[in-house]
Amino acid sequence: MSHSDFHWRPFERDGATALLQRHQHENLWLAPRLPTGPHDRLSDVAGVRVGHCTLADGEIQSGCSALDMGATPARPLPCGIAILNGFAKPVGLTQVAELGTISGPILLGNTYSIGALFDASIQWATRQEPQLGRELPTFNPVALECNDGFLNDLQARALRPEHALAAINSAAVEFDTGAVGAGRGMSCFGLKGGIGTASRMVTTATGQWTLGALVLSNFGKAEDFTLDGVRLGPWLAAQLQQHETAHPEDAATQPEKGSIIIVLATDAPLDKRQLDRVVRRAGVGIGRTGGYWGHGSGDIALAVSTAASQPLLEDHTLDPLFKASADATEAAIIDALLNAEPVTGFRQHQRTALSDWLTQLHQQLP
Repeated sequence: MSHSDFHWRPFERDGATALLQRHQHENLWLAPRLPTGPHDRLSDVAGVRVGHCTLADGEIQSGCSALDMGATPARPLPCGIAILNGFAKPVGLTQVAELGTISGPILLGNTYSIGALFDASIQWATRQEPQLGRELPTFNPVALECNDGFLNDLQARALRPEHALAAINSAAVEFDTGAVGAGRGMSCFGLKGGIGTASRMVTTATGQWTLGALVLSNFGKAEDFTLDGVRLGPWLAAQLQQHETAHPEDAATQPEKGSIIIVLATDAPLDKRQLDRVVRRAGVGIGRTGGYWGHGSGDIALAVSTAASQPLLEDHTLDPLFKASADATEAAIIDALLNAEPVTGFRQHQRTALSDWLTQLHQQLP
């Protein structure tokens, strides 16, 4: 995507101020606060790959995404965690918090698929090292989830270990975003959410580093949505209600019960304690879009360093990485919204696409 031309203008409607870029909607994007990586995605960090397996069949709208950071049982990588709100059912985080490492792919899926993701991780690890759990210690799967039950029939439990293994096996530097993989059934600000990604380049006293972000975006109420610092939410909520695409679950009186999973990767040499500090700043990016981690939300962020055998950065040099964590997370959430297609699923529930509403807003401009 090109970031060279940004022509924004104000638009007044129903007391809400919005900004719309005067370009085709496929080129809509945030003006980044920091330089992006070469492809503006998580895999701009060398050695990182992403794969998806998508299930899209009537009332089954779900899937799995696999994030391969290059960690193996023989080569664990430093990992930090931020539990922003803990209404969630992940596996593997207690050992990551204790030891500060991961030793395999990070799997993303839906709330009722955690068992399948766990089984797939064990199968993958045993293929890497057949003696795990026998002569060698056990393997610690890391799997995280969001609830896609609005668009997907959770009780069908359609996601199986073979789907997760397919996602792992398909991991590549180039990957899709939007309503794919684990993001297929996710909702965000009353719209279609899903998988989003971004990357940022930062310079410290000791070198230049890349930080990439990938989100599983499934949170937010329409009236709270903020796009590049402008409260688009009041206009969006009114449009959704007027066009009967809103649902009782989206009403202003209902609590915020969505979730988001954020995974950061960086080639900067950081230990677990420093990664904890960097990944906490991802919450700033959520807040910029209008999220606030409601009572019933599961908001979890992980950060992994792919650097090996390098001197650690000093703490006083970390500010650029803090900024990149917030900036890349915000951009990844918007990427998920802009690239998601409309989806109809469980009980004919529907989610529309942000790009379609921005096109309509463009047409209403004087």
